[in-house]
Amino acid sequence: MNIDEFDFELPQELIAQTPLKERSASRLMVLNKHSGTIAHRHFTDITSYLTKGDCLVLNDTRVLPARLYGVKEDTGAKIEMLLLHQEADDVWEVLVKPAKKVKLGTVLVFGEGQLHAECVGLKEHGGRMMKFSYTGILFEVFEALGEMPLPPYIKEQLPPSDRERYQTVFAKEEGSAAAPTAGLHFTNELLAKLENQGVEIVFITLHVGLGTFRPVNVEQIDQHEMHSEFYRMNQKTADTLNRIKANGGRIISVGTTSTRTLETIARDHDGVFRAASGWTDIFIYPPYTFRAIDGLITNFHLPKSSLIMLVSALAGKDEIMTAYKEAVDEQYRFFSFGDAMLIC
Repeated sequence: MNIDEFDFELPQELIAQTPLKERSASRLMVLNKHSGTIAHRHFTDITSYLTKGDCLVLNDTRVLPARLYGVKEDTGAKIEMLLLHQEADDVWEVLVKPAKKVKLGTVLVFGEGQLHAECVGLKEHGGRMMKFSYTGILFEVFEALGEMPLPPYIKEQLPPSDRERYQTVFAKEEGSAAAPTAGLHFTNELLAKLENQGVEIVFITLHVGLGTFRPVNVEQIDQHEMHSEFYRMNQKTADTLNRIKANGGRIISVGTTSTRTLETIARDHDGVFRAASGWTDIFIYPPYTFRAIDGLITNFHLPKSSLIMLVSALAGKDEIMTAYKEAVDEQYRFFSFGDAMLIC
């Protein structure tokens, strides 16, 4: 398929720049993947579409304040560093800018000396392996010195007081470079209401990498190479999902990150869920046979992105492009801080 088949006109003013005051106050477009019919609702109406015996799968990753500003120890030159993922206890893969100033052996200093980082390896495209030295707990140092690495289409940094609005209320496992944004709409009260209805709620972990914002730069989408991201599912979640499937319930994935994790595990284990962890570079685009999920809660995605391809694989490309045109016409808010879609 050609990349242009996933393009659409999106006015800049529909790209949400700030989160709503109330998490669950967003709008909800409901797309029936069988009939193609569309309904316009509010996110709190999600309770009308999930019933006893269904299972909601949430990604409990937590976003690191992964953008750090420091200086070279020897010259004082300013350096920006973006954490990608942890390779070993104190060794991380990062992006640095300007990369040409950070060579093997270069030492960077952050804050008032609370954190030092030595370059111990070179990667492509500005990537570096950095070994950190610090006092205390590394993640607490990152929290104190770092900024949230918001997506490039969000132009203003969140003030520290609003940082939690770029975390889900169930965020627990440190390690993401970006939020699993479909989960931002849920409140603890809404989750409790769903549980009281008999909807089971389980968690997986997928640490979102910056590659999630990388554009698809090939004309034929099957030539695109996906980034790899770390995932983990425990046995309790696997057992619940297998039971839901066996009993005829629906598995509703919250976000493309949860979807990619579930589909990876189902692919690797002949359609059965098992405790598993590893790195996935699964690329889901039409045509694709889903083995794990029955429905999806997601936000509205960028034109020509791998994410709009994923939702097109679930609901149909023509149906998704029609729905996105209607979302533009109806002034839905797009991307990370925007409104939501339920495909069921």
